[in-house]
Amino acid sequence: MLLMRFLQNIPHPQLSIGLYAWNNKYIVKIEAGPYEQTYKVSELDVISPDDVPALLDEPFLAQVVRRFQEMDTDWQATLERQDLL
Repeated sequence: MLLMRFLQNIPHPQLSIGLYAWNNKYIVKIEAGPYEQTYKVSELDVISPDDVPALLDEPFLAQVVRRFQEMDTDWQATLERQDLL
């Protein structure tokens, strides 16, 4: 059984971003509050794990933030439909 190995934190003022290695892939976990987005990058697509942070450019991360906002909107809507708010 392969264990996911933590490689590094990637600094960002608004998001918690962690880089992991698992099963011949680099896993990018991006968290904001109770929500998480995960991206898998094949080890064959980059030369080293040090290349992965460059993939997280400003346009990409701006879209990630928008997606988190959409996730929150969806979650709040389902809570309202179930009378849990």
